[in-house]
Amino acid sequence: MTIYYITKMPAQVNPDLAKERENASFGVQKLTNILYGGAEKVRRRRYIESLAFNDPAYSHDEDPNFLSRDELYSFGLKDAVTTAQRIKELNIAEEDVDTYRIAALSWAEPGIALHWIAFTPTIFQQATDEQKEKWLKPAQELSIIGAYAQTELGHGTFVRGLETTSTYDPATQEFVINSPTLTSTKWWPGALGKTANHATVMAQLYTQGKCYGPHNFLVQLRSLEDHQPCPGVTLGDIGPKFGGNANTNGFARFDHVRIPRENMLMKFARVEPDGSYIQPASSKLAYSSMVNIRVGMVRDAANILRKATTIAIRYSCVRRQSEMKPGEPEPQILDYQTQQYKLFPQLAAAYAFWFAGQSLTQQYLSITGSIEKGDISRLAELHALSAGLKSYTTAVTSSGIDTCRMACGGHGYSHASGLPGLFVGGTALCTAEGENTVMMLQTARYLVKCFVQSQAGKTLPGTVAYLSAVQPSPVASTKDMSTLDTLVAAFQHRAARMVGHAAKQMQREMQNGKAREDAWNSCSVLLIKAAEAHCHFFVVRNFVDTVRTSDVDESVRAVLTSLCQLYALHGITEHAGDFLQDGYLTGRDIDAVNSHLCTMLSRVRPDAVALVDAFDFRDNVLRSVLGRYDGRVYEHLYEWAKKSPLNKSEVHDSYYKYLQPFLKSNRAKL
Repeated sequence: MTIYYITKMPAQVNPDLAKERENASFGVQKLTNILYGGAEKVRRRRYIESLAFNDPAYSHDEDPNFLSRDELYSFGLKDAVTTAQRIKELNIAEEDVDTYRIAALSWAEPGIALHWIAFTPTIFQQATDEQKEKWLKPAQELSIIGAYAQTELGHGTFVRGLETTSTYDPATQEFVINSPTLTSTKWWPGALGKTANHATVMAQLYTQGKCYGPHNFLVQLRSLEDHQPCPGVTLGDIGPKFGGNANTNGFARFDHVRIPRENMLMKFARVEPDGSYIQPASSKLAYSSMVNIRVGMVRDAANILRKATTIAIRYSCVRRQSEMKPGEPEPQILDYQTQQYKLFPQLAAAYAFWFAGQSLTQQYLSITGSIEKGDISRLAELHALSAGLKSYTTAVTSSGIDTCRMACGGHGYSHASGLPGLFVGGTALCTAEGENTVMMLQTARYLVKCFVQSQAGKTLPGTVAYLSAVQPSPVASTKDMSTLDTLVAAFQHRAARMVGHAAKQMQREMQNGKAREDAWNSCSVLLIKAAEAHCHFFVVRNFVDTVRTSDVDESVRAVLTSLCQLYALHGITEHAGDFLQDGYLTGRDIDAVNSHLCTMLSRVRPDAVALVDAFDFRDNVLRSVLGRYDGRVYEHLYEWAKKSPLNKSEVHDSYYKYLQPFLKSNRAKL
């Protein structure tokens, strides 16, 4: 099969966009290579994408925005099955599978995504070698389809509060899975409603009369012959949601369902045939699947924000509006400083989060590699960092997408823009796999512990080592707020001060007679702000390190440096009080920050389109009329609207049924 892949600019590009690209200060391809790990990886990525984009099996005349939920689910399932078949037929390498799936399934979110994202990784990470032999290959080959059944109707983020039980019966060497209350009903897991036939079920383990907390169990849900629910299992779809309606998020109840003892995932903890419980080296090992998902969600947040900024910035160069100077042509709306102030911080955050996601992924791989060798010393650090960054990046992304939507005016409100779909996807990340406030509090708990250890002279691990250097603010002096070193130092001081302040406030509360739990609740707002400052510092420092250490062309380094400065400067303006509170920065410093920020807006402006082009999103993936690479927005917006099902007839049937007789009766009374 001959593969044709468009890498050059399409014909009839909007002249404003064409001019933007011609005037960029750097080579877009050079930056794309940095983002994706080198020229060869970019070439490979584009080739793998082309296999999906040029495959007629994935072509759809229908726009998903005009389809019913039933149609979305059906089409999504069809594409998912086709994708699984093509991966085998084309012999797609393991390292290319995600790239192929994203391209192939860009039309609509498939109903079995969680099988790849959560179910299969959970088996890989928490099953013994013998269990992997039995279940991993069927999962990878899609001989079985799984869900990750943790969240319940009454409990979500608080995993220890889950009510589903798994009670060991030594007489039969079986676990009995049961939903003892209405609120113990599994609720929300993707694919659980209509697609999955198996699930890893998180349940409270009972053996020898004692509860040992939540553990994962592999449970068959549906018959492999006719897909009917297995005896004792009640399943269903939870109904329409804010978004993601091609996915049958479902509910499940278990009425004393028996499974073999071997169906408990026993890599870290196990139950012996006689019912004896062998505990893991760390209780947090049971949550390794969630850590993996949260690491992925940081990358997802970055990716969604990258798409939103691509759409909004391209459209802002096509859209001309109002008069900046009387008698002159209407300017591109991106020439207005107010539009730049809306969009460029989101663009900078998209880059910062992408680099943070790459760094977090590397730390995850390094630490999990150590765990495989029995070293769990950095597991708590990884858990805290992944929870905090998941919360921080998804919250910023959610608000950032809406900023991009509003920056596109009325057209941003249309599904044609692609922004409403991105918003519901980005917002879902704020509560999926751990509600953001709870995630930040988990990070805060780790930070307070580390601060207390630092006060006792203990050495802290890498990402929190700076807490050992908490110092009172020096006598205020004017700083050069344009340098990266000054900006990093400011964010470090802010984070260290706020963590220390929250920890000391907790200590004072307890000294005044409050129980630790009550003191924690009394300080929870301070604790969340401290954890956010810690995550913000991590992202800033990582962005600076990436800019400085990447092997890049100097023109690319220059534009990344400007973007990095913009990200940090904007962060200071948004949280000026934190930097002023102890006198670390002065009012004059904040004035300088605002001045430098405006300079950065002007400096980034000529490269804005090139910076989003470097993300390398094809129109097939972006799925936005406003964000089209060719910028031909208005003609395609008009064509998109004509496809609305309401336009299939000139006069809708409801006119004859309701409006015509109503109007006639009113006219007869005249």
